[in-house]
Amino acid sequence: MDFEAKITSREVSELLWDMEKTVSTAESCTGGRIAEAIIAVPGASKYFKGGIISYVNEIKESLLGVDPQVLEEKTAVCEEVAIQMVKGACRTLNTDYAISATGIAGPSGGTKDIPVGTIWLACGNESRVETLKVEEDHGRDINLAIATNKAMQLFLNFLKAENVQRPELEG
Repeated sequence: MDFEAKITSREVSELLWDMEKTVSTAESCTGGRIAEAIIAVPGASKYFKGGIISYVNEIKESLLGVDPQVLEEKTAVCEEVAIQMVKGACRTLNTDYAISATGIAGPSGGTKDIPVGTIWLACGNESRVETLKVEEDHGRDINLAIATNKAMQLFLNFLKAENVQRPELEG
């Protein structure tokens, strides 16, 4: 994990610790890398409950409650699936927040409409989810590293916004 990712993970850890909230992950293409970034900080067991690696649609449907019709019509690589993965992880793993990733890391598997390097990231809770689309292909390993770092940064920004709405935590 690079230095920037460690800083982001530490900030996420501190916010979750202070807010007394929990997080889980629902990962497809990142295969557990986001969970790994979260647990890189000692004490993560206080706020990280676990993750679901839903590499195939069957798991997205059965464990995360992703709508099979959305998977059929839009594929697994779309914003709707990333959002449903967040909400499903919150429900299934009983957490306050979740982070998800679904996409095509490469080197193959892309199409004209969804090229390699397209990864949808999402984070949030049952009532509010933020999303981000990554669309650059730098090769599989770099695509996954970028997606993991961007997912953690997206979640950090989400938590900061949540924390501002809870002034009792300031100070």
